[in-house]
Amino acid sequence: MNFNNIIPTSKRIERLQYENPWWLSGQVQQTYMDMSKRLYFDLFYPFVKETEIKRAVVLMGPRRVGKTVMMFHAIQELIIEKVSPQKIFFIGIDNPIYMQLGLEDILLLAKEAVHLDSLEGCFVFFDEIQYLKDWERHLKVLVDFYPKTKFIVSGSAAAALRLQSSESGAGRFTDFMLPPLTFHEYIHLKGLNHLVQSKSIIYNGKDVPFFTTHDNKALNKEFFHYLNYGGYPEVVLSEKIQSDMGRYVKSDIVDKVLLRDLPSLYGIKDVQELNSFFSYLAYNTGNEFSYEKLGRDSGIQKEIIKKYLEYLEAAFLIKVIHKIDDNAKKFKRITNFKVYLTNPSLRTALFSPIQEIDTESGNMVETAIFSQWMHRENLDLKYARWKMGRSEGEVDIVLIDNKLFRPQWCVEVKWSNRYFDKPQELNSLLHFCNQNNFKATLVTTIDQTGNRTLDNLNITFVPAAIYAYNIGVVTLIQKSNWMNESL
Repeated sequence: MNFNNIIPTSKRIERLQYENPWWLSGQVQQTYMDMSKRLYFDLFYPFVKETEIKRAVVLMGPRRVGKTVMMFHAIQELIIEKVSPQKIFFIGIDNPIYMQLGLEDILLLAKEAVHLDSLEGCFVFFDEIQYLKDWERHLKVLVDFYPKTKFIVSGSAAAALRLQSSESGAGRFTDFMLPPLTFHEYIHLKGLNHLVQSKSIIYNGKDVPFFTTHDNKALNKEFFHYLNYGGYPEVVLSEKIQSDMGRYVKSDIVDKVLLRDLPSLYGIKDVQELNSFFSYLAYNTGNEFSYEKLGRDSGIQKEIIKKYLEYLEAAFLIKVIHKIDDNAKKFKRITNFKVYLTNPSLRTALFSPIQEIDTESGNMVETAIFSQWMHRENLDLKYARWKMGRSEGEVDIVLIDNKLFRPQWCVEVKWSNRYFDKPQELNSLLHFCNQNNFKATLVTTIDQTGNRTLDNLNITFVPAAIYAYNIGVVTLIQKSNWMNESL
């Protein structure tokens, strides 16, 4: 059956006119204009308006992190900068009305709708590109055939693996990953910047620029609200959605990825097994696993477990962190590893909110800290665990320099003030720093700030919420530097 004959061209043009109201009004829908911009917008937009380089921009990220809204914000900015509204196209590829049409077919329909003679100088936004089969090939053809037209597409993180594993877009695409909200962005979106102030702290004997707070109690309250509800802009700004996280996040984000995106992408047949496996990992976020333990607990074969972990990581739902020993050496055979949710609020959506006094707080804080670091490009983060007499030593986060093959720094994540008064009890951390000749390290607390020196090791204590906030600030700076190098 030829589906193209079922839907008249006139109806498709009507849909394009509906999706592009600025063709007549000269501005983006008020709904999107009223939404706050993510801090990542200022990094994304220069790639949109860069027209000298013949490359499409691929905006990737998990569901509901604000990709579509960011595209509308970019469209409004182009209009403000005097780009003709009739030269800006937005097409939602997931709409069935475009079924069995290629990107060029839709592009030419849009051109016909606004009566353009040429596509030169046009900005074309394709939303939800992953719904088009072989989208990379289609997009590459457009970039080559229309060198004076700028193409910007968005896709879920499930589409990201296809892009990374394919050479079809080599030299034609610029990737831009939009992650879940950092704690820094959360504070910005909620208009709570008054809770933090810039100052300096002493780290490794030097004054280091740092954000701190005058109200730890208020910031910790927001930090735990972030742990429970903070990954997605819509959730942060809606108490109604927060009251029904299970329905919104689970059905609209988790289930669509687990029950639709991943099965269609990888041919997974037992979707309920994958769903149960992810729920198990989510409940135990921050814990150490082995393939043997996962196999015993889930009844799933080792090779399938490996594939599930790969798929879930490609969908940006989890991050697998590998183990090193106390000399920062990798183990020859991967037997143990940790799994973290990329966004702690996923656990709340599947189970229930946590409070500061709950036993799960430590793992959730650790998950939040790791999730801030996941936004950085090309960081090789590990955790250390080793035999230490009859017990085991462990350090939560270690950064490895892959060029020098040695650790750069380490951090111990605690949701406790105990070690601020008793740093000598940090036996594993002290041992690891001594083994690797570290002169300084950092330990998080609930609300204590300060420095302690023990055996020539300077230990900086910082509240976990403040540490998470500062990682977000540094990440934006790092991405800004990367952007300047790329343009």
